Amino acid sequence: MILEVILFLAGIALLIKGADLFVGGGSGLAARFGVSPAIIGFTVIAFGTSLPEFVVSVNAVIANDTGIALGNVLGSNIANIALVLALCAFIRPALVSGGMANLRETALMLAATGVFCLCALRGVLDLPAGLVMLAAFAVILFVMTRGGGAIAEGVIPSHGRRDILLTIGGLAAVVIGSQLVIDGAVAIAGFFQIPTLVIGLSIVAVGTSLPELATSLVAIMKGEDGISVGNLLGSNIFNLLFVMGIGALIRPVPVANLTDTLIVAAFSVAVIPLFLGSDRWTRIWAVGLMAAYAVYIAFIFGMI
Repeated sequence: MILEVILFLAGIALLIKGADLFVGGGSGLAARFGVSPAIIGFTVIAFGTSLPEFVVSVNAVIANDTGIALGNVLGSNIANIALVLALCAFIRPALVSGGMANLRETALMLAATGVFCLCALRGVLDLPAGLVMLAAFAVILFVMTRGGGAIAEGVIPSHGRRDILLTIGGLAAVVIGSQLVIDGAVAIAGFFQIPTLVIGLSIVAVGTSLPELATSLVAIMKGEDGISVGNLLGSNIFNLLFVMGIGALIRPVPVANLTDTLIVAAFSVAVIPLFLGSDRWTRIWAVGLMAAYAVYIAFIFGMI
């Protein structure tokens, strides 16, 4: 078991570093073509930080570990909102408070969540559901890129020809790390006799959400508010519609229990109050979200 834990942690490290390299290279390539920071955050960086979820979930579906695949996506979305976004809002409440500057991104994330929930109500994410989710993803991506997104200040650096190498190298690291994470998660679940869905919702989900956390924290420290919020909301859309859409095309993913799906929907709606109050209110609501996340983790592990 010690070896499996070491390999699991090594996989998480590769996921984080690989996603970081991909984000650096991908955003640099986009910046060379004059794409705005907000759109880069909502598309390129959101996809880059969602690479761990994508590769882990797709590999898990291929290996018929559908519990890890579904749990990883749902748990990552919950962590992105109640852990990452809440922490960023607590540190820098001006990021979200005082109005609906991120109205477009929030509305699109809620729409994506609604489409996913409707597909999940059927009890299985199969080929028809996968096609619906991918079609919805294409529509949302078109609306976002055509609309231009929120205005964000700052300059995203380009690394010249290195951007291509960074992008390819980052993707390779993510692929290798994802396999280590899956193997380690399955071993840990078997050793402690924990359902793979619970492992996916917790340990794997938090591990694959670390790139979002790192990227968003760095973004707010640099004043790139558009990248920080856009990254998180865009990542959730990628996870629900693109990642699970592709997974459903490969193999039907059973949704035996709708509880976690409904919890994802509840946390998604809970984003809205972050944008509606003062800095003090934003911090209070952010603490409430983080506390709710702690309760949720305790719940899925049967502690409460």
